[in-house]
Amino acid sequence: MTGTFVDDILAHAARTPEAVAIVTDDGVLRYGELADRIHRLAAHLRTRGVGPEQVCAIAVERGVDAVVAMAAVLRAGGAFLSLDVDLPTPRLAAQLTSGGARHLLTSSRLAQNLRLLLPLPAILLDVLPEPDGLPFPAPEPRALAYVSHTSGSTGAPNAVLIEHRGLHAYLRCLVRDFELGPDTVVLQLAPLGYDASLRDTFAPLAAGGRLVLVDRAKLMRADAFAETVATHGVNTVLSTTPSFLTFLAQAPGAAERLRGIRLLASSGESLRPFLAAGGRSLLGGRLVNQYGPTECTMTSTRYDVPADPDTGTDPVGTPIDSARVRLLDQELRPVADGAVGEVHISGIGVGRGYGGQPARTADRFVPDPCGPPGARMYRTGDLARRWTDGTLEYLGRADRQVKIRGYRIDPAEVEGALLGHPEVTGAVVTAETDDRGRVWLHAHITGPPGATGDAQLRAHLAATLPPYMLPRRFTRLTSLPVTHSGKADRRALALEAAR
Repeated sequence: MTGTFVDDILAHAARTPEAVAIVTDDGVLRYGELADRIHRLAAHLRTRGVGPEQVCAIAVERGVDAVVAMAAVLRAGGAFLSLDVDLPTPRLAAQLTSGGARHLLTSSRLAQNLRLLLPLPAILLDVLPEPDGLPFPAPEPRALAYVSHTSGSTGAPNAVLIEHRGLHAYLRCLVRDFELGPDTVVLQLAPLGYDASLRDTFAPLAAGGRLVLVDRAKLMRADAFAETVATHGVNTVLSTTPSFLTFLAQAPGAAERLRGIRLLASSGESLRPFLAAGGRSLLGGRLVNQYGPTECTMTSTRYDVPADPDTGTDPVGTPIDSARVRLLDQELRPVADGAVGEVHISGIGVGRGYGGQPARTADRFVPDPCGPPGARMYRTGDLARRWTDGTLEYLGRADRQVKIRGYRIDPAEVEGALLGHPEVTGAVVTAETDDRGRVWLHAHITGPPGATGDAQLRAHLAATLPPYMLPRRFTRLTSLPVTHSGKADRRALALEAAR
């Protein structure tokens, strides 16, 4: 690995320090200023002990500070765990614990509350001494770069450990394959704490382009989204979901609003409902369907959606340069083209494993028989078939996990949270699909009749779970149906809900 993507950003700053790097509602930050802020913070982090294999949690609000903080941690040689400060505090605490955080990087405004609940040494972004000139050694390719989280069946989020080699190779691959450059203007859409935010934050900066950062709540309104795109000349969106695309497509004048976007990359859910509704015709530029789990550095395959797509299938394309994808049966034997197999991913993007979970890591990250000694591949739990031209067609999950608005969710985690309510004696959560192809959660519960209402249950769940994990519907039952083996009969519940 020759340098890092942070080195690429600093190189742009050295060549064109006056070029605009980041645009916010409050003004602009130029590349020279961005480089100075990264260097100053990285130097201070080094004096505070941040270095190889040291996880630094970043708890700041969306904006320039978050960008500087992540880049500075990497520049100092450490690894970052980016937190969404809008999540419930118990979930933030669980992420800190599972992620093995040793430092907390935050602001003076947030520090007082966070220190009481997240007991770590706090480094304040807005109270920094002058840098002391310590050198910045290049990180080892196999060193830890960042920690991300997925939903866990045990009731706690799973910490996914990603190494420097995977992150830097992926971002540089993205810059090259998407032909990003100084004229690229990217709108940052993904929330902090979600690994997709790394893609739409750092790919444009690594390319010498421009990053547009505005209030995310504002972007969730179609009119405000269109106004932002027009005002700032946005021409690229790297991280959106089919659900959000469908929302934009339903707004009046959608084609006019989206006309200036020359590249739009979608991921996290099936693109079929959006395409089946005629959404592709609204986009004059390039539409790319991306696929890849958090455990494999965001993206493993991608597919350029043609102007007149086949809406009867869900192709996710071919592997990117840093990934190799094989479809295997239960005995890890390759399946023939056209046959269904489980997706297994290998290559430098495959993460180290799950923090503090050796058994789960061994179960999902298995030896790669086609790789060098010690190489592993990730067993995704996704089913697919390969067409004769090499394109992969996604067919769904082999387990209970589902994708909702781009987030991978294990319903067992929601069930565990429901059972923590004193008036809930049984809980089964199933995934349903509405008439627009959107997935939502349905909670089936038992307990004393009339003991608690939907609003109380939602409030109980919201204390520990993020909004995207809250069920849309609650159904009370006198008892939960079971199979002959005594397990919850999820199929019977789904059939009953469909009536």
